[in-house]
Amino acid sequence: DTAEVTVGQFKKFLAESDHQFSGDLWKDIYQYSPTDSHPMINVDWHDATAYAEWAGKRLPTSNEWEFAARGGLINKVYPWGDNESLARDYANYRGVGGRDKWDDTTAPVGSFAPNGYGLHDMAGNVWEWCQDWSFNDQDTKVLRGGNWSYDRNGLRLAYDYSSVPNVRFS
Repeated sequence: DTAEVTVGQFKKFLAESDHQFSGDLWKDIYQYSPTDSHPMINVDWHDATAYAEWAGKRLPTSNEWEFAARGGLINKVYPWGDNESLARDYANYRGVGGRDKWDDTTAPVGSFAPNGYGLHDMAGNVWEWCQDWSFNDQDTKVLRGGNWSYDRNGLRLAYDYSSVPNVRFS
């Protein structure tokens, strides 16, 4: 997709499928993603995979994600280039002080300029699940892109995070 999955898209998926998703999660979801235009949060790898299959798609591999996030740039640190001081113009992340108009929440999907391939929010805002097992250990799955509550380190294109598939992140 060209942008993160929105709360509204995920609600449509739940209404049109038999996927089980705890209603208890919605309070936390709306605390950090308050509208249907904000990115969906608190989904585990299984939820993300089920949504992608319902949409006729699939999660990217970690290498595919990085290729897409680069937007055609070669040997750059971030989706916008190497200049770390431009991060606030391209990503919602922790540590930007009073310049962050979203403060302690996600930003609405598509709030930042797209990369060279027309893809929005490839850095920051929410972690993005990938297909891959991390380090071939078959215990954890790869997440890419950083998130709104993570520091600038997670915005780097080469940075990956891993977690067990059933964990949910705000």
